[in-house]
Amino acid sequence: MKNVDDLIDSAAELAEHGLSKGEIADELNVSRETASWLVERGGGADAAESVDETTASADIHVDWSALGRDSTRLGYAASAMADLLAKQGEEVDLTVGIEKAGAPLATAVADRLDTDLGTYAPAKHQWDEGDIDEQGGGFSRNFAAIRDRDCYVVDDIITSGTTMRESIDAIREQGGEPVACVVLVDKRGYDEIDGVPVYSLVDVVRVDREE
Repeated sequence: MKNVDDLIDSAAELAEHGLSKGEIADELNVSRETASWLVERGGGADAAESVDETTASADIHVDWSALGRDSTRLGYAASAMADLLAKQGEEVDLTVGIEKAGAPLATAVADRLDTDLGTYAPAKHQWDEGDIDEQGGGFSRNFAAIRDRDCYVVDDIITSGTTMRESIDAIREQGGEPVACVVLVDKRGYDEIDGVPVYSLVDVVRVDREE
């Protein structure tokens, strides 16, 4: 995707296919506020005029499809992510991927670290309007359970940190202990979230220059 118009078109298409605004945010690697703005803009002129411009504050779109569409490239990225995680923890035998995009990355990371695989679907996938706190996430029963285990947490992008923080809390509620998190890109440059070290292949730093 090259510009905002492409993102607006993609958001409109995803909305027409029934995806929630939270899922659209996940697909386009933008914040929920940006996803909501894109969907409203895609609704036409009247909808665009009704959008609160405060929701259109600056965001950074990350397109990592060049990795995602090629299993070999994805594997190389996963090897680098696994290398970052390998320095943390000696008894870790579970890697948890945050759905959707974090799951294939976690699968490749788990293979390289020889751990079991779990997945977590965050609350934002259910979110469309209103308070996200009213929604809930959950672990898939098709994969390994937490069962009081130490684990790594894998996702593609950290935008605000909300989803990663939710996932850490959910793991702890199941008695598990997140040892470290890793992502492809961290838009915030976190060193840790709730006491858990955060590693990324790329940190994005926005520089605002005053004229």
